[in-house]
Amino acid sequence: MSEPLRLSVLDLVPVRVGQNSADAIAASLALAQSADRLGYTRYWFAEHHNMPSVASTTPPVLIALAAGRTERISLGSGGVMLPNHSPFVIAEQFAALEAAAPGRIDLGIGRAPGSDPVISALLRSSGHTSDVDTFPQHVHDVLALMDADGASLSLRGAASYTVKATPAASSVPEVWLLGSSDYSAQLAAATGLPYVFAHHFSGEGTLNALKLYRDGYQPSARHPEPRTLITVNTVVADSREEAEALALPQLQQMARLRTGAPMLMTPTVEQALATTMTPAQDEMVEIMRSKWIIDGPGAAAGRIGDLASRYGADEVMVVPGAGGREADAIDRFPARERTLDLLASQILTPTPTPA
Repeated sequence: MSEPLRLSVLDLVPVRVGQNSADAIAASLALAQSADRLGYTRYWFAEHHNMPSVASTTPPVLIALAAGRTERISLGSGGVMLPNHSPFVIAEQFAALEAAAPGRIDLGIGRAPGSDPVISALLRSSGHTSDVDTFPQHVHDVLALMDADGASLSLRGAASYTVKATPAASSVPEVWLLGSSDYSAQLAAATGLPYVFAHHFSGEGTLNALKLYRDGYQPSARHPEPRTLITVNTVVADSREEAEALALPQLQQMARLRTGAPMLMTPTVEQALATTMTPAQDEMVEIMRSKWIIDGPGAAAGRIGDLASRYGADEVMVVPGAGGREADAIDRFPARERTLDLLASQILTPTPTPA
């Protein structure tokens, strides 16, 4: 008998018109509490910088806040963009999180910059040499530094120097490699790490990347078998019509981003419905709409199950993309919470067996 499908959540901490950063973070923490209560497996925060509609700038801080408000769900980064940071700092941060919430911390590592070249330069202005060319080595560095035994470095004039991310680790975070390309799939396979394919980016290349990962997988001590997770943009409501309306603000935002238009705070549902987009943006909205899961509860659950079966995924991570209405509480995102509720009722809540 096959295991039940596991569901998780990826959160960019969206900021809609009328909210400030504090409101957006409060809304996401409430969503994390819902995911914890409903039985989702993990809740991850993305890393993005200098975007007017996204407040997920610092995954470790958001993970720490969520850890204090949840009980059982795994919390992590989806992901930390390693070229922006010193591997030692990331190892220290996540080792501390693991010490505070043992067995509940995931470190998802990505290679993309997460912003534009100016912000990337600011992130690296302290002078460290992280860049995409040294990404594989820095992944290995993080793994070694977080190990309970630490890492041994060879230094000029000394035989070795032991470095530990935390003085006395009793457990280590679960490390995942994130990507949307063949490169990331092959690196995850060679390193013996679980692999997350960012299917929500474009919905393209998923089959080939996962095949490369599985075919080339090199078993590791912690992960003797390959593990795969795919992400998908998802809006679920009581009816398909309502889901379509709720998806429109984020679809319009992504169309603006992909056509080079200025980025603004995410509009409300009412504002989105009243907005006229350019023909190119309308076309982009329709392309993305066909690749998102936007539906009523039963149909959405079926499509998620089909997606997992098609790609042989061990887990599906939904990116809840529902917008907010003008009457919503400023520090909550009720439609995002409703997406998680409806999916959990269909997938995570066992159906009673007839007597």
